[in-house]
Amino acid sequence: MEDQLNELGKAVDAGMVDLTGGYYDAGDNVKFNFPMAFTTTISWGDPNVDHKCWERPEDMDTVRTVYSVSPSNLAQMLPGAYSDSLGSAVCPFYCSYSGYKDELLWGAAWLFMATNQKYYYDLLKSLGDDDQSDIFSWDNKYAGGHVLLSRRALLNNDKNFEQYKLESENFMCRILPNSPSTSTQYTRGGLMYKLPQSNLQYVTSITFLLTTYAKYMKATKHTFNCGNLLVTPNSLLNVAKRQVDYILGVNPLQMSYMVGFGPHYPKRIHHRGSSLPSLASHPLVIGCDGGFQPFFYTANPNPNILTGAIVGGPDQNDGFPDDRSDYSHSEPATYINAAIVGPLAYLVGSTSI
Repeated sequence: MEDQLNELGKAVDAGMVDLTGGYYDAGDNVKFNFPMAFTTTISWGDPNVDHKCWERPEDMDTVRTVYSVSPSNLAQMLPGAYSDSLGSAVCPFYCSYSGYKDELLWGAAWLFMATNQKYYYDLLKSLGDDDQSDIFSWDNKYAGGHVLLSRRALLNNDKNFEQYKLESENFMCRILPNSPSTSTQYTRGGLMYKLPQSNLQYVTSITFLLTTYAKYMKATKHTFNCGNLLVTPNSLLNVAKRQVDYILGVNPLQMSYMVGFGPHYPKRIHHRGSSLPSLASHPLVIGCDGGFQPFFYTANPNPNILTGAIVGGPDQNDGFPDDRSDYSHSEPATYINAAIVGPLAYLVGSTSI
């Protein structure tokens, strides 16, 4: 059961309370901070404890510690202890290696676009624009903020945002495979490859930025250069489409990395709810340790197909073992799926690519 601290600081039984909603992060039974903020902004439970269990969400009986903070009771909490508890719970699994400046930029960019208030514009200017990343993810949001703000430069011809347009184009130059300033590795099969753990999270997120910036470019008939390479909207869209095609099965293994899509897709994904039998077929409780034998360690396919989920994806050699214990490649996550919705919608609605 969850132990929730109410406004008086007393622990109350909240095992059946949805609190502020949200989703389990990936194949586990934990709601994490940064990933869900990227795809809303507290973690429930202790991941060190939770990851030792392999049980259905319906059978969960691990302690679910939650600290409830509001303007009315903030003074009653110990801010230092609160911060430490959040940091120690999340950091082994989802540390923010990029720091918090990108979160401020990301938040200020969206608030400025929504309100057009000078306060957020001034905050953006104070944060600068000199990040040289070649990645976009739940942890590093600089590129997303730059592309969002570049819209003002391109669609509104607002010179105050020219710097974000330039940063966005420098980012694209670090992504495109034939750019002289590329810093992005591609597999032989054509997949963008950034990091070993859950690589498709970077592929879907960067593909989202490629299609978004291409849309801005098309609307304004804009092009730019990466050294001597002329970049058109289709330059970005061709790379984006190749990544989407790869994920959906156009790859050396002819494997769709979206569960349930196509004839060949991952059958043994690292996901508790998918790998354990349903309540209808197995009404008895499966405890913390009860799910490992025979369900986790079996070579049998998962009994429940998590239709639409995208897993971490293949390795740098286009290989995929379809092994439930290999969470780096076989675990689906909300932040992988969230980012591909935009490119899929764009490509479905496009007639020119």
